[in-house]
Amino acid sequence: MGVFLVFLLIWATLHFYVVARLLSVPFIAHHVPTAVLVAVIVLLGTSYILSRVLERFSIGGPSHLLEHLGAYWVGFFFLLLTAFFFVDLVSGFGFWLRPQVPMLRTWALAAAAIFASIALVQAHRAPVVTEYEVVMSNLPRSADGTVLVVASDMHLGSMLGYEWATRRAEQFNALEPDVILLVGDIFEGDQTTHAVWLPILQQIRAPKGVFLVTGNHEFYAGPDKIIPLLRQAGYRVLRDESAEPIPGLVITGVDDIAFRPKAEHAAAVERVLRERPAGATIFLSHTPIQARPAAESGVNLMLSGHTHNGQIWPFRFIVRMVFPLITGRYEVDGMTVIVGRGTGTWGPRMRLWQRSELLKIKLRATS
Repeated sequence: MGVFLVFLLIWATLHFYVVARLLSVPFIAHHVPTAVLVAVIVLLGTSYILSRVLERFSIGGPSHLLEHLGAYWVGFFFLLLTAFFFVDLVSGFGFWLRPQVPMLRTWALAAAAIFASIALVQAHRAPVVTEYEVVMSNLPRSADGTVLVVASDMHLGSMLGYEWATRRAEQFNALEPDVILLVGDIFEGDQTTHAVWLPILQQIRAPKGVFLVTGNHEFYAGPDKIIPLLRQAGYRVLRDESAEPIPGLVITGVDDIAFRPKAEHAAAVERVLRERPAGATIFLSHTPIQARPAAESGVNLMLSGHTHNGQIWPFRFIVRMVFPLITGRYEVDGMTVIVGRGTGTWGPRMRLWQRSELLKIKLRATS
């Protein structure tokens, strides 16, 4: 409760700052009553939180409306906050360039609106397919050329619904995978994500199987509902366990760190990698941590998601401070790590500068 109250205080303070800057924009100051502006900002600033409360009480329609309103406001708000803060840095928080400050803040508002529009367009485009080849030293020759299609962070729910999911299933199948890997956060955290999704999930198929690990949002949505649904769809859910879809190719996966304390997560990673069958190993971990212990255990390829590459600039720089492995390909002690930037979006359907992505990975045996 204490953490939530601190969050509310910070959230309210940031909104106070934005309202103060908006009131200094000449058009708003002359045409929008202060009380109206404050009321609108309060509604926008609290709508996402209210949507989660209503959803807990199974009030679906109003909660989804507020979720959309609040999510898009979060995306636009942080772009607006960044633009206003940049102007304050340039103008010494209004002490320099005093006559130009109102016009600079007007341009900041316009810039935030333009960037938000770009982000909306980017997020509504189909995920780009990023292709990799990964050489695995102990991959059997019989598995050479195996094609993996990897998705992370689809966040199926009220924001990314059935039509979007159906198009993604078609996109998966068009890539002709041998194996499909889903690296967590398949569902958003609301409580309505269960049996109605089954027909769409069953459209995602691969000859050698669909394998997945949980993400933090499976934990929020309630694993007791989500995991049985995923198994009913025919997926193999790897909860601290391994599977061998092709002889000599091992896929090992762990529950996300959201399911347990950090020390227990590290111990689970160490145990499941120690107990895995012999063979070339792909390690699935939703959050891109424990890469070095995985490399020391002889893993060939680690696949993660979770970071979204920040999703909306400038969050990339903040996320990088927490997760040094943020997006793309890395080499860690001889092990290849690939972190996807997300097939879907969290919160607003907005992505600034980079589209969502699917990964297509071709495995190669050493000659």
